Amino acid sequence: MYLWSIRHSHRVLDDGRSADCRQTLTLHPQPPGTGGSLRVVFADGPGRYVPGGAPMGSGDVGQVRGASLNLHRPGAVRALLDAALAIGWRPGERRAVELDGWPLLDAADAARAGRGEPRPDGGRPEGGRRHVPDGA
Repeated sequence: MYLWSIRHSHRVLDDGRSADCRQTLTLHPQPPGTGGSLRVVFADGPGRYVPGGAPMGSGDVGQVRGASLNLHRPGAVRALLDAALAIGWRPGERRAVELDGWPLLDAADAARAGRGEPRPDGGRPEGGRRHVPDGA
């Protein structure tokens, strides 16, 4: 089991604009002390977006013309965790591990679409059903 947190960070330029925005999803293993945290980092760049104010939601990350996720959604977090496991990350490591989130994004978005979960823009794959997590 994991708890997760999301953090936005950036550098402020002399003119007040933000630069080098990063959205970091941190998965904390539970119970505490059972392993190091997993940090999945999404840094802004050409063709990519991370939250930086309106009109984006605070947890939205994605490619301008491609996959996207809302990091506040449990299904998106689970899909990223599964993608990290698929590339070899293993729970229980004693040290914190940081992964670039962009290589994980396509696999996580595809997994969510395959389960019929809604995308941040409200779209669903053709014929998909909305997945509501237990207890929601």
